[in-house]
Amino acid sequence: MGKKRVLVGYGIDVDAVANWINTCDGSPQNPTNVSRGVFGATVGIDRLLKLYEKYNIKATFFTPAHSIESFPRQLAKVRDAGHELALHGYTHEFVSQLSADQQQDVLTKSIDVLTKFCGKKPIGYTAPAWSTSKELIPQLQEAGILYDHSFMHHDLQPYFTPDSSENWVETNAKDSADAWMTPMTKLRPSKVVEIPASWHLDDWPPLQPIPGRPGAQGFVDPHVVEKLWIEQFDFGYREYDTFIFPMSIHPQVSGKPQNILMHERIIEHINKHEGVEWMPLCEMAREFLEGRMPGVEVEGGVDL
Repeated sequence: MGKKRVLVGYGIDVDAVANWINTCDGSPQNPTNVSRGVFGATVGIDRLLKLYEKYNIKATFFTPAHSIESFPRQLAKVRDAGHELALHGYTHEFVSQLSADQQQDVLTKSIDVLTKFCGKKPIGYTAPAWSTSKELIPQLQEAGILYDHSFMHHDLQPYFTPDSSENWVETNAKDSADAWMTPMTKLRPSKVVEIPASWHLDDWPPLQPIPGRPGAQGFVDPHVVEKLWIEQFDFGYREYDTFIFPMSIHPQVSGKPQNILMHERIIEHINKHEGVEWMPLCEMAREFLEGRMPGVEVEGGVDL
């Protein structure tokens, strides 16, 4: 076994009210759901900040611009505690449902809000609901964004996000089989670093109840989630000398008492291992760019 170097961090999506008022179809939102977002922006943020202070952790808070403009005093606590603030849309819009112009407008507005609030330009981005588009990476690259946290080509290693030039033919049974029997074209790297996302390291699906939505009953025992996350970390520690371990959480979910206790146990388990360094996701991206954290080359597809 070689010397271990493990970069661990939290990406916190401060969706607050934004994700609830992004109803997609324009229908009115349940005010009780909006109140859950207020809880996240107030009680949830305060509890997470206390947790990170206890363990001397600096994290990345992916923050919709709507959250900053609606809860400036709360987000100032995050900023002033030395955590990274990064991009997460304006009102948690699903990028896949926007036109290219709408995507650009949201990105430009969000960069402007975070820059004015933090006194420096944000360098990280995660797509709301990890719902992406062909235009996303080219727009991030053009805007000078250093890293993304939306894709899943790998789970424990950084890489350069494909530049979105790859093409695939989707199967449509209304057409002849010859119309879709075509390989995917080659993946080509962009200049945007990917700090990979993973639904299996996200607190929202198992722990956030949304009545009436299949798969979002939200009452999974946090000890089950804790075991799932710890086993992923333990596999990485066994298989790799160097790897990254970014966890994705939400203040309105992980700010609940039982989930704060879960995170304490996860942090303490991780801290028992040699070579662990806690850091915001921007530092993981910088270490990859500087060659201090080896990554992987994402392969797939063929030249056509």
